[in-house]
Amino acid sequence: MLRFKAKRTERPRLIGCTLLAAVSGIFAPVLAHAHFILVAPDSWMSQDDLGLPEKLGPCGDEGGGTPAGKVTAFRPGQAIAVTIDEVITHPGHYRVALAMNDHSELPPEPLVTPTGNDPCASAAIQNPPTFPILADNVLPHTQAFGKPQTFTVTLPANITCTKCTLQVLEFMSSHTAPCFYHHCADISIQAEVEAATPTPSPTNTQTPTRIAAQTPTASQTASAPGTPTQIPTPSIMPTPVSARPCVGDCDHNQSVTVDELVVLVRIALGELPSEFCPALDPNNGNLVTVDVLVTAVNNDLSGCPAVVS
Repeated sequence: MLRFKAKRTERPRLIGCTLLAAVSGIFAPVLAHAHFILVAPDSWMSQDDLGLPEKLGPCGDEGGGTPAGKVTAFRPGQAIAVTIDEVITHPGHYRVALAMNDHSELPPEPLVTPTGNDPCASAAIQNPPTFPILADNVLPHTQAFGKPQTFTVTLPANITCTKCTLQVLEFMSSHTAPCFYHHCADISIQAEVEAATPTPSPTNTQTPTRIAAQTPTASQTASAPGTPTQIPTPSIMPTPVSARPCVGDCDHNQSVTVDELVVLVRIALGELPSEFCPALDPNNGNLVTVDVLVTAVNNDLSGCPAVVS
């Protein structure tokens, strides 16, 4: 009877152990794989709390996500920040690569070297990295980070694109294959558009030449249309004290010419100032009157009065 009760007591224990083993077997693959979330740049695909989808390369193509439709803009040669959050830890490191046009341009996963009981013991590392790989063996670790990690990657200075693919690849050791998880971000690499600088209007930096107002000369005035006679420019000379005024002798050469008579007529008409012929009658205030014109004509015909010695 006691033996029967013992068997009945042992049976629930055996069933519990069996269920525990079965549950452990179900969740063992999950706990044996690391998971990470791509925080920045924005992932091309939605991610759940464990970072899925991320198991199939090159960008987590096993399905289950929704395209994010986000393109993060960068400049050629810029050092950009990449942030990951490793939510389930496994020893390993990260690699970053760039595809210009399509996911198919991303490089294959690195060659893995197994050892003993570890199919993912180590992976080939490029040092220095060669394009399209931008960085390799980033954040090597064997323990949990405890918080999101950020590192910088420098984009090529000689490349531009409107929609490139930035791949962040995680290598995990100390577990069964597959040895990699994958996330991608859609980015653009474009030079900054500089604001156009308006071209300044050409300015004359030379000091403008100051042109003094000039009174037209008799010759310039006489050459106007309709005036057949060209009047020479009279030389304004001071009247000698010892000489009697010769009315109409504008150039003081003791003779009156037809040209000088024309000047007197133009002065009388107000077309020329009296300064063009200072040899007028001082008693008339240098005004050209009829008497002045008659005297000037007589001087032209008979000659100027003799000079007083």
